Amino acid sequence: MNKNKRGQSSLELLITLSFGLMILIPVVVFAFIQISNANSTLSTTESQQVASKLASVATSVGAQGYPAKEVVVIQIPPDVDAIYVGNLKNTVGHEIVFNVSTSAGPSFVTAYTPMNISGSLGAITGTATYLINVSAQSSCPSNNAVSCVYITEQQQ
Repeated sequence: MNKNKRGQSSLELLITLSFGLMILIPVVVFAFIQISNANSTLSTTESQQVASKLASVATSVGAQGYPAKEVVVIQIPPDVDAIYVGNLKNTVGHEIVFNVSTSAGPSFVTAYTPMNISGSLGAITGTATYLINVSAQSSCPSNNAVSCVYITEQQQ
């Protein structure tokens, strides 16, 4: 009779733990999904801040004209796949575009500047701190017919 009571209590404990796991596992999965979405949102927000900072400096340098120059320190957030200056072809334009990978697919984060800008930040890969040269040019290297603000990574 004593063996039956131990078997019954073991079975009751097993059933109780099973119900607890049935409730806990979906909660844990939901939490991981929410954390993943939060990380994507954070990368996008940080990218917007960096793009806006670069656009602001480009506007300031462009307003001063040639030979104005400024070095900017930026922190590239995770999940940034590419950075385009000017437009998506890296020619003269008015945008700084960060291509950010999110859980919903690629997201393009854009900052606008009224100045003609051009440059190349294609060598920037991975999360790190970079020094960026922002300089006013009387003739843009990618299009000699116009003046622009040229943005490149500082070589160390």
